[in-house]
Amino acid sequence: MERIGIRELKACASELVRAVKENRARHIITQRGEPVAVLLPGDAAPPPADPDEVWARLEALGQEIARNWQSEKSAVEILSEMRR
Repeated sequence: MERIGIRELKACASELVRAVKENRARHIITQRGEPVAVLLPGDAAPPPADPDEVWARLEALGQEIARNWQSEKSAVEILSEMRR
């Protein structure tokens, strides 16, 4: 992917969007040399996650955390203490 500075993006936005649309170009947008965004074709973005799949992954993570829990206190007790 080609890196494009934010100033160049402002100056050439129409051309860059056209290149993305017509040539499926992809660009990394930088600000002060650091990557801050990606410009890519709209259909290249991942589809929204299935809520049931996300929930199943969260439950699996919860079970993994429970298996490896090493404290005598529960997570609820620890959070309660942190809030005081």
